[in-house]
Parts: sequence; structure tokens; C-alpha cells
Amino acid sequence: MIKRTVCFQNLAYLSLRGGQLVLRLPEVEKSDHLSEKFKKEAFTTIPIEDIGVIVLDNERITITQGLLAALTEGKCAIITCDSRHMPIGLQMCLDSNTLQNERFREQLDASEPLRKQMWQQTVIQKIRNQAKVLEHIGAKNGNMLEWSKNVRSGDADNLEGRAAAYYWKNLFTGIDGFIRGQEEAPPNNLLNYGYAIVRAIVARSLAVARLLPTLGIHHHNRYNAYCLADDIMEPYRPYVDMKVVELVNRGDDYSEMMVNLKRELLGLATIDVRIDGHISPLSVAAQTTAYSVQKCYEGVSRKIIYPEL
Repeated sequence: MIKRTVCFQNLAYLSLRGGQLVLRLPEVEKSDHLSEKFKKEAFTTIPIEDIGVIVLDNERITITQGLLAALTEGKCAIITCDSRHMPIGLQMCLDSNTLQNERFREQLDASEPLRKQMWQQTVIQKIRNQAKVLEHIGAKNGNMLEWSKNVRSGDADNLEGRAAAYYWKNLFTGIDGFIRGQEEAPPNNLLNYGYAIVRAIVARSLAVARLLPTLGIHHHNRYNAYCLADDIMEPYRPYVDMKVVELVNRGDDYSEMMVNLKRELLGLATIDVRIDGHISPLSVAAQTTAYSVQKCYEGVSRKIIYPEL
């Protein structure tokens, strides 16, 4: 089943009742111009089992501990945003299956050659997907496809970095002085928001596959609780890039994160991607990728299944 991505951007009371998320709006409940009957009926419910990612994008949202526990137990990824409406936190379930400890042990015991091979596959597919994005927008992809063929175990030659330099130089040619960076000028705000959504989707999929998102195959930042998610999402980033290029070319004002832009980026979870010979929503494809990563750690496979643009 395709899980929903739900975003709350207004002042709201969120609670749990009968396995359902209950949304109540204070401005409705406190209004002197609405009938008591309307106030009692003016709430929305969503089954917990239908939610895959939830975004809390208002500093005045009130959410109960019971709801947080139910969402976490239901393997939902919970994203919190700051005053600039940018994602800054991600909460995930730590106990997703009785085999959790066994799966964690397999990750911890993974050999260095295996991790390097897994990162090699990741970089290859990321570069290929980036090349396809440039091709899609009518830009030259230069030597990117050739570089993807020459990626060695562990990407010892840092072809990922070389490809990235070329890619960002040619992706937003219509924007003077564009520099890709977390704190750089728009449309970096759109890229950051989109990456945060995809990161949450991938992290959730890894948790459902009984893997530890903290233990990466390449990223090893001691302050990052989602190193594996950051590794595995790399080939998914170009899908965000293509959506952002589309929004920029459409002429929308992207100087700030407007509601319509967030809605478009939240929709990344349901876009169709090609993976393992099939067309699937991105959120479903992430699950396919996560389970293939699990099989690599188990020793029953040496291949990570990634989407292909």
C-alpha cells in the first residue's frame, strides 16, 4: 500500500483516538461565529496505518505523546521544521521487528570490501541518473556516462565529486551565479526541502527493512543519525533536482518556500520511477531499494536495486 505524506502548516491540535490521527483547528473551535454543531464536526481523522511521512511545519502545533508513539510504532517518519519552514529534525522507530538485533549485527559485521562495492554501485547509479536529468532538460551530459563506467570500488577516484561539479554547473544555466549549497541562494531552498522529504522516505524504508539508518556504507559523520539513509538516497536526489528545475522553469516565485511549492515537493513520494524493470511510486521504490540493501548485508545478494531515470 502507498503511504501518505501529510504536511501540517497551520496552528493545529493533533491527537490520537481509536488508531486515528485527529486534527482539530483552534481558530474554528474558538470562533464566536460558528455553531457548536459545526465546531464538533469540524475535525479530520486519518488512519495511522495510512501515513508514511508527516511534516510538522508550524511552531504552534500541539501534538500528544500518544500520537507520537502511535506514529512511531506505525513506522512513520516524523519531520519537524524550523521558523524558516525548513526541515531540521527526523524521528524514526528504533524497534521495527523481532529480528532487529540480528539485522543490526549483520550491518556491524559487514566487511570493508562489501561496503566499498555497495558505495560503488550507489555512485554509478547516481551519476547515471544525473546524466539523464541533464539529457532531459536539453543540456549536454559531457563525460558523465563514461565516468559512471569507470567508478571503482569505494569510488577511489572520487568520480562522484567530478560528476557533481559538472552537473551543478550545467543544471541551472539560466540562473546567474548559481552555487549548490545548504545555505546558498534559491532555488537551494527547494532542493533542501525536497531532499529532506526523500531522506525521510528512504530512512523509513530502511527502518521497515530492519536496518540501522545510523550506520552508513560511506557517510560516517558522528553527529548524523541517518548516515545510511544519506548514502542510499544519493541515486534518488536527481528526481528532486528534476522537479526543482521544472518549478524554476515554470516561472513560480521560489524566493521563499510558498505553500504551492511545498505541495509539489511533498508529491515526490508518489511520482513514478522505473526500478527493477517496473514502474513504481518513489516511496514504493525506496522500499525495494531498502530490502535489496538488507539482502546485501545478509550475504544473499551483492546488488543494490536502485531506480533508473
